[in-house]
Amino acid sequence: METSLERVSARSAVINICDGGKYNTLSPYGMVLNGKAAGETDRCVTYLPGLSPDTAYVLDIMNGEEKLSSVSFHTKREFVTLDVRDFGAKGDGEHDDTSFIQAAIMACPAESRVLVPAGTYMTGPLFMKSKVTLYLDKGAVIKAYTDPSHFPYFQGMVQSYDEKEEYNLATWEGNPLSTYASVITGIDCSDIAIEGEGVIDGSAGKDNWWKDVKKHTAPYRPRLVFLNRCKNVTLAGITLTNSPSWTLHPYFTDNIAVYGLTLKNPFDSPNTDGIDPESCKGVTIAGVRFSLGDDCIAVKSGKLYMGRKYAVPCSGLTVRNCLMEDGHGAVTVGSEMAGGVKDMTVKDCVFNRTDRGLRVKTRRGRGKNAVIDNVVFSDIDMESVLTPFVVNSYYFCDPDGHAEAVQTREPAPVGDGTPSIGDLAFRNITAKNTATAAAYIEGLTEKKIKSVTFENVSIEYDPGSEGSVPAMTEGVGKCIRKGFMIRNVEKLVLSGVKAGGYDGEVLDTERVDSVEGTVETI
Repeated sequence: METSLERVSARSAVINICDGGKYNTLSPYGMVLNGKAAGETDRCVTYLPGLSPDTAYVLDIMNGEEKLSSVSFHTKREFVTLDVRDFGAKGDGEHDDTSFIQAAIMACPAESRVLVPAGTYMTGPLFMKSKVTLYLDKGAVIKAYTDPSHFPYFQGMVQSYDEKEEYNLATWEGNPLSTYASVITGIDCSDIAIEGEGVIDGSAGKDNWWKDVKKHTAPYRPRLVFLNRCKNVTLAGITLTNSPSWTLHPYFTDNIAVYGLTLKNPFDSPNTDGIDPESCKGVTIAGVRFSLGDDCIAVKSGKLYMGRKYAVPCSGLTVRNCLMEDGHGAVTVGSEMAGGVKDMTVKDCVFNRTDRGLRVKTRRGRGKNAVIDNVVFSDIDMESVLTPFVVNSYYFCDPDGHAEAVQTREPAPVGDGTPSIGDLAFRNITAKNTATAAAYIEGLTEKKIKSVTFENVSIEYDPGSEGSVPAMTEGVGKCIRKGFMIRNVEKLVLSGVKAGGYDGEVLDTERVDSVEGTVETI
């Protein structure tokens, strides 16, 4: 068994235990740190808090008295710790601690941390600063107010003095629209971290941010954590809960790593996506547990204006050793992805009770930069996922989503508004108690998906399923235990694909140029 070091800071480390497990290890293991017992872990990606700066450590992974593996590391230097209590924060759940915590952040020098000790700290939005770590100790809760009067708001786009440039400060669902500042906000920050064993609680509920959401206008709801044009960001260990809208939203942010977080919102909370990287480069999401009211991970790159003007794709994404539960989609691409999404790998994950496993949402009008390519899913276990694989090129979002020009299956002219999908691959995947369909994959009639590969994929159906609609597109109704429905694909490859308990045709294709292999019945 191999144990590797994922990340080390002055006060913590993240390790990866490779024993064949996905989110959880195959069995719990003891940990011995510098010769002293340090508890147990049953997580493949394990966050180790409470370390000392500038110190050498050896971590042994134990099965009883047997040492299975070890990893050595040296924590980073830390200059000072600034305790928010020393700045006047009460942490009593009653007083407004916003200005005291913000003062600690602004006063914190480089290579130092702001410590939030145990307690409940009522705050409005807090703003990060470069080269600072915000550390939430065990038992610490940053609990946000819900009265909008506590929240400054940002303009979506501010024109430069000479009217030649623009400053994009805020965004809402892919457009430069004004929003309230988020509970934790980072603007043009670099080398920052938010970590610890504490909680950031947005306090959202049906009586505040989640009330009448379809009637809300700008400024739009805040996110829980919003990172705009930041670099070298780490979030580790903490819990994010009750977000007003999207939970963690990195935006034009490069090199962001997310380790061992818990993201928890009620299953019926509106638009509470887990992590939404938008036009980001270099994203690692590992060991995260999601239980949400919307998509667990939604990869984006702007809607029409942002995607066309800036044309920054979301690229270089790795998602692994995560647990996705009770969301609409486990991993979603789009629909706001006019800048494209490329080079994404999702592996060694567990999807439980999500509506879909992979969910691609695009449509005519997204534009020629809206290219989805080189997306690979591998070594994934799905349980009670309604439809494991959904690729929908006729997603009926936006005011014109139901228009004939968007929804017609007649070929449309290929032009600047035409999106495209390249290579998609799904390998070593098991889906049990599937309810709706194994797959619903539909490219545009005029711009087919380049290739779809299924390799070593096994689908078993729920015999008592009542089914559902697999994709939000016109012309597709309720399905119960359907097989692989594939439309408008240049090349379909099936190798080691099995299905058992389906109704009707196991492989239902239309306008697929080339099919290699078949689906075996089990």
